Amino acid sequence: MPPGVTDGGIAVVIDVLRASTTMITALARGASRVIPVADVGEARRIAATTPGPVVLGGERGGVRIPGFDLGNSPREYSADRMAGRTLVITTTNGTAALHASRGAREILVGAMVNRTAAADLARRLAGGADRVHLVCAGTDGRVSAEDVLAAGAILDAAVVDGPDEELDDAARRALDWYRRVATSDDTSARMIAEFRRSPGGSNLIALGMEADLEVAAAIDSSQVVPRLDLTSGSLRRALVPAGDSG
Repeated sequence: MPPGVTDGGIAVVIDVLRASTTMITALARGASRVIPVADVGEARRIAATTPGPVVLGGERGGVRIPGFDLGNSPREYSADRMAGRTLVITTTNGTAALHASRGAREILVGAMVNRTAAADLARRLAGGADRVHLVCAGTDGRVSAEDVLAAGAILDAAVVDGPDEELDDAARRALDWYRRVATSDDTSARMIAEFRRSPGGSNLIALGMEADLEVAAAIDSSQVVPRLDLTSGSLRRALVPAGDSG
């Protein structure tokens, strides 16, 4: 992503496999906040100096970092591990994308699991004036199909009751692709199949973490939207009631 693209707008950061899904899950399971950190050493330092109960999570190359409490699988982030705790997390792509979006006026985290809630909150914060940027984290600096598909899912929720003339070409392609997938007889199975073929999905299968694909493909299973406090650098839970688009 070129520097400054999101400046002044609303950024929705998407790393569906798996950082976005994991952060949403952590907050949904009771984490008090999530501190996303780009660097491993910095994550260790912040975890060691943060008051209160802290969980240190993250991965490099899809694998839990040595000495960390948890990796980057949403299945690890259970209520008994998260409730009342601060999560400090660093990942290969997702946390880097969050830091690259710091010029935005508002930063949210989106995925398949919260696509409608994320779309509703982004529209509300934009107020019809600010641009909304869907920031696909990608894989190792390359655009990744699974994030584009998740962006299409969020767009589908955002434009369902209105025109889509403001979408650029990339957004239109993402939206069209998601709608083709979503009109299949078994949307969930088709979504998982698309994830399996994607770069991120192939990596997880090779690592024996295929079960994470099903979790990440659970469309609208959460109403939690992580929202970044630009002053503290912490993501906190923004709960959007079902059916409330502001």
